[in-house]
Amino acid sequence: MNDQPPEAGRGIEFGIDIGGTFTDVVCRRADGSIRLAKVPTSRADPSRAVLAALGTAGAEWDVATTAITRFAHGTTVATNAVLERKGARIGLITTEGFRDVLEIGRQMRHQMYDLVLHTETPVFLAPGHLRREVRERVDAAGRVLVPLDEASVRAAVRALLDQEVQAIAVCLLFSFLAPAHEQRIAAIIEEMRPGLPVSLSSEVDPAFREYERTCATAFDAYVKPLVADYLANLEAGLARAGVGAPLQVMQSRGGLMSSAVARRRPVRLFLSGPAGGVVGGLDVGLAAGYRDLITIDVGGTSCDIALVSDGRPLIRAEGLIDGFTVRVPMVDVTAIGSGGGSLAWIDAAGSLRVGPESAGSEPGPACYGRGGTRATVTDASVVLGYIDPASFAGGTMRLDPALAEGAVKREVADRLGMDLARAALGIHRVLNAQMAEAIRLVSIGRGIDPRGYALLPLGGAGPLHGCALAEELGISTIIVAPHPGVLAAAGLLGAPVEHEVAAAFPHACAGLDAALIRPALDALDARCRDLMRDEGLTEADVEVGHAADLCYIGQSYWLEVPLRLDAADPVGEAYAAFLAAHDRVYGHAPPLPAKFVNLRSVHRSRTGRTAGGAGHGTQAAAPPTTRPVQVRQNPGPVPAAIWQRGAIRAGDRIPGPAIIEQVDTTTLVEPGWTASLGKGGALIIARDSTP
Repeated sequence: MNDQPPEAGRGIEFGIDIGGTFTDVVCRRADGSIRLAKVPTSRADPSRAVLAALGTAGAEWDVATTAITRFAHGTTVATNAVLERKGARIGLITTEGFRDVLEIGRQMRHQMYDLVLHTETPVFLAPGHLRREVRERVDAAGRVLVPLDEASVRAAVRALLDQEVQAIAVCLLFSFLAPAHEQRIAAIIEEMRPGLPVSLSSEVDPAFREYERTCATAFDAYVKPLVADYLANLEAGLARAGVGAPLQVMQSRGGLMSSAVARRRPVRLFLSGPAGGVVGGLDVGLAAGYRDLITIDVGGTSCDIALVSDGRPLIRAEGLIDGFTVRVPMVDVTAIGSGGGSLAWIDAAGSLRVGPESAGSEPGPACYGRGGTRATVTDASVVLGYIDPASFAGGTMRLDPALAEGAVKREVADRLGMDLARAALGIHRVLNAQMAEAIRLVSIGRGIDPRGYALLPLGGAGPLHGCALAEELGISTIIVAPHPGVLAAAGLLGAPVEHEVAAAFPHACAGLDAALIRPALDALDARCRDLMRDEGLTEADVEVGHAADLCYIGQSYWLEVPLRLDAADPVGEAYAAFLAAHDRVYGHAPPLPAKFVNLRSVHRSRTGRTAGGAGHGTQAAAPPTTRPVQVRQNPGPVPAAIWQRGAIRAGDRIPGPAIIEQVDTTTLVEPGWTASLGKGGALIIARDSTP
């Protein structure tokens, strides 16, 4: 799967993203040239696919592993541990009287009209018999009312150890204002069981709202042993392979951190994989001259959607993991169970449905010939002529069109009484409708008109659906990255090293002296500097930013706004930014008293590298071939021009219907659209002007 001549080179960087179906690999050399590969994900042990990719690099790309200077990784280990309920057996220690916070929750229902009430609190993290109380109390001002009773701590820890817990979460009342009691409990646990993983709420989520803070801390403890073992095994495998570069891991917020820090802060990895796609999409969009983007990462198992406004991805203060609230800063990504491997099926009412169940990589779609018998979106794409069975994944996987046709006919066409082509088009239409509705929820649902944005489809299946989605949403421009199928992995190489530290700062805006903010930010900056120093970065390599969380007095939820201490009136500017954000998010912003809730320091490495790469002009110019395809706009097959992405030159105009093939994906240009090369090697697909 090479698109550049072999070169041993120096300054070799690897980005590897593990998806539900494929593990994507990008190798970038010092001159910016890249090589890429997609290998099936090894579900039992995801690190096997990573190490297999290194073997491919050495054998096929003439890459010496000892020359690798950077190794960035996006992982789903933490997320899968929650989804599959395979995390650690943990204990939870709370202030006396608060052991059931995790179970009580907020008494909210996300599915208001479900006939069956399902618990929306993650009690599985620490059932009642694994929760213990200790005698201590701190008030809302951070004053100690009841000193920590160490005897009760030792009794609680002993009881949990007797039940063979693998980690302990500690969440005390108002510990975000006075963390000393939690820190002492951690020291006692270390005395009684050296090396036992411990998560403190004052470190994981130092902010008010007891339930959310308890959840975040418990989730951190739940995944900590698993993440630690996975990263340790991966590091050992990389060392055996001769890789001396430190392992970096993508955070949910969109920045990288060392594996050592990731072990200490694993709750920040829940969106590790999707964040890479957003960062990569942002880099490609900016290089092409677009600052407002809707990225949609369509893989084999799921579809991840994110908005980029004015060159910045939206960051939310909390997210949902398997329906449970986790208050950790993360890129605002909405995931649905729609992808190339999504299964097509007929429901009890006789309607065609697609997903959320996926064929994954084992056995995969029927056309893979690995034992899968049910029809998938990929099988439909083969039937429609969009995917060349002989050149799929750069020719490394040969698909069987007869198996695809058989599955679509048996599972859909025969059951609905329609011909094969209509059934395959129906599968695509249902999938496209699901993805379009999800895009509406993250755009129109928030008061944002998607028509003012460019659509950036990525993932192995994304560019096949770009035109259909854009038409559905009224979008006129589509951007296809040079290597969209592995853009999440490429995004890892374009991402900065980043560390964010927050602390509670409960002060009303009215009468607040900005001089009080400086010492608090200085303390946060010092912690960030230590983390960046551990990454091998000096202060000259780092950009420093500050933010504050504000809310109206009496509100329980807050909004993050920039904070500039060099402004003439830092507090007034932050308040004005809060009003603007509140109006943008909620549609109103009365000039009522507000307060600071938290302060945040963000330190980010300076990087001039992007996620792009050569996507054109790498092959000898050759006229396109043709083959018949089925499109939505015509009742029968139509001839489509078949282009190789690497043969496209500046000035080429490719009207639809056309297929653009490359190693990592296939792009469908539908009738009414025209593709041409844009800045940065991106493919720009524009809607034809209406006569």
